[in-house]
Amino acid sequence: MNTSLTPNAAIEAAVSSEVELDYAASCELPTPWATFRLHAFVEPATGKEHVAITLGDVADGEPVLARIHSECLTGDGLFSLRCDCGPQLEAALQKIAEEGRGALFYLRQEGRGIGLVNKIRAYQLQDAGADTVEANEALGFKPDQRNYKLCQPMLRHLQISTLRLMTNNPRKIKAMEQLGVKVVERVPLVITRNPFNERYLTTKAAKLGHLF
Repeated sequence: MNTSLTPNAAIEAAVSSEVELDYAASCELPTPWATFRLHAFVEPATGKEHVAITLGDVADGEPVLARIHSECLTGDGLFSLRCDCGPQLEAALQKIAEEGRGALFYLRQEGRGIGLVNKIRAYQLQDAGADTVEANEALGFKPDQRNYKLCQPMLRHLQISTLRLMTNNPRKIKAMEQLGVKVVERVPLVITRNPFNERYLTTKAAKLGHLF
């Protein structure tokens, strides 16, 4: 079953659903690179918890160096070499720390929105020869099911309206612009390829429009 979306349809899907988030709390987050502020939000409709990580004054009206990062337990927490998620997360926090100001939005959308167990099922199909898009489609999912409208309540709460967005994915830029968030610059995140992520990155470029 081919459930691929055209670029415009994918962007519309990524911002189509209304999302409500409730702000919960903030605290300091000391890391090897800087002491950030961690802001917690809860999605009442699903119970999912999302966070924003900030450094410096992000509400001063100037463009904010930012990253929109979707949860990846295997890459972010288990150091998997199958994807570029962990290195992108680390690189983004390092860049924000070097600049002394910025924001990272960590969205609970594991496996491009299909969840952890289904992502592992997709990995099983990839072990058998499918690429990352084919595996999602074989499980009955779209190639990318993420909803970037989750960012909107967090951006509003933090009083951020203009971004310098760290991304290799042009769809994120267009999704932000459809939400009324101005993106004045795309900041590439260059990640080292390895034998385990080579096909994954090539597929993201060929089928999902990522820029490397």
